[in-house]
Amino acid sequence: MTLPVWRRVVLITLDGVGVGGQPDASAYGDQDACTLPHVAERCGGLRLPTMERLGLGRIVPIAGVDAVSAPSALYGRMLERSSGKDTTTGHWELAGLVQGQPFATYPEGFPDAVIAAFSDLAGVPPLGNYAASGTEILKQLGEEHLSTGRPIVYTSVDSVFQIAAHEDVLSRKQLYALCEGMRKVLDEYRVGRVIARPFVGESADNFERTAGRRDFAMPPQGDTLLDRLQKAGLTVFGVGKISDIFAGKGIDRSVKSSDNADGMGKTRQALSEIDRGIVFTNLVDFDMLYGHRLDALGFGRALETFDLWLADFLTDFKRGDVLVITADHGCDPTTAGTDHTRESVPLLVWHPDLEKGQDIGIRASFADVAATIAEMFGLDGQVGKSFLRSLG
Repeated sequence: MTLPVWRRVVLITLDGVGVGGQPDASAYGDQDACTLPHVAERCGGLRLPTMERLGLGRIVPIAGVDAVSAPSALYGRMLERSSGKDTTTGHWELAGLVQGQPFATYPEGFPDAVIAAFSDLAGVPPLGNYAASGTEILKQLGEEHLSTGRPIVYTSVDSVFQIAAHEDVLSRKQLYALCEGMRKVLDEYRVGRVIARPFVGESADNFERTAGRRDFAMPPQGDTLLDRLQKAGLTVFGVGKISDIFAGKGIDRSVKSSDNADGMGKTRQALSEIDRGIVFTNLVDFDMLYGHRLDALGFGRALETFDLWLADFLTDFKRGDVLVITADHGCDPTTAGTDHTRESVPLLVWHPDLEKGQDIGIRASFADVAATIAEMFGLDGQVGKSFLRSLG
């Protein structure tokens, strides 16, 4: 069969949906993490017929998902070559940028110089400055924030500087400006992301984070696949927090999403709007709403909802279109702690003319995705090993 001329790629990152098996997981305290299989087990099995047909059950054993004998997609899993287990590192490596030096973390709180800079920008010292769950810290400090007007600063074991503020105390515009100011301060400290966390509510009983989250990432330290696509005149369309993760670099068009359902709808719309290029989507609910909150049942329901949507979405694909489904790290809700987990990630690759799926094994780097997409569009200089020949 003659391969089609490649036209469009949809790259969907299921945020936090790891599959275990990262050889160095013990160095991160994550030797027991295996997000997708553990979620399936806790749920008593998952119903994922679309991804099952693609070959998901052949990557790792997943309760309720069969290892079908004739999968319709390429399937495998990928190891992370970069140091770290955060969103930015994972997405950058998917785009061909491998981090030799991990982002800095401050699980004991940020240095006095950082807090002094924050106080100068905000006009008041912050509350907090310790590692905490985003929902728990609102219960702990939200009411004091309302009474004092002092923003809440917190972090995690990941490289994040998070600022929470009630929308009646700081408008989103004011909160974003404060984050932008801290982004400039924190570049020299190698903090991966500054995250705005607006919330609403009257008391600790009903504080709730809003859809106004915004990530201010450290700019990629070098060109990525997205830059190369853009320079070649191909459209790069980011959905969800993709543009934030790459600090807008290499992005032609971008839309935010409020949740998975919104992100899935906007992915479908984005595909209809580009002629040649890539739609790069992050679906954040698995990680943000369920992994970090240790909600395995909610995690499972979200996976089943995605799978149901995916079945219909595949009908939009035409000759020359390719779907890539993967993840950026793990976030196992069944293990101790509420943070990301160092795991390998699943890989499913499909196009309408693919005659037979096959196992493409354990890939040595997430960057193999970037190398494959680069080869599709005739681009050079990409890190990673392409598996394009297997798509024939």
